[in-house]
Amino acid sequence: MQFLINGKSIEADFDVRTSLLDLLRDHLGLPGSKKGCNQGACGACTVLVDGERILSCLALAVQYQGRSITTIEGLADSGLHPLQQSFIEHDGFQCGYCTPGQICSAVAMIEEIKRGLPSHVTADLSADAIALSHDELRERMSGNLCRCGAYNGIVDAITEVYAETTE
Repeated sequence: MQFLINGKSIEADFDVRTSLLDLLRDHLGLPGSKKGCNQGACGACTVLVDGERILSCLALAVQYQGRSITTIEGLADSGLHPLQQSFIEHDGFQCGYCTPGQICSAVAMIEEIKRGLPSHVTADLSADAIALSHDELRERMSGNLCRCGAYNGIVDAITEVYAETTE
């Protein structure tokens, strides 16, 4: 089966019941996406498919043949993605287990807001642009849990990068 992962075309042969997460980690040697709950409740396995965030533990890999899959390893061409750097600067992690999923989710969230996609807490649906309020950010990131409680640093890191990308 043919996949486009982190910009590279990859041929993989595996059991069709394999989750996208297991394909990435166990078959392709991309350990960045984490297996937290393996039930879609924690967000540690979040990756991007065609720019949209998905929970890779709940997705069968065969469903994503020919689609553009981006993991934490593929976010930046070289060095660190701005969100990765911002997480470091704002202590947006402690143990780091949730960090890849948090960052992938935040990358997609920023793009959702730029495209004008509202959430159910978006205050003004008629506005030309969606403001990244505290409530908006927390709602959009609510699918990613951090057991260590590094939420203040995570919020600060995302807020900083969002402000830089919308200037």
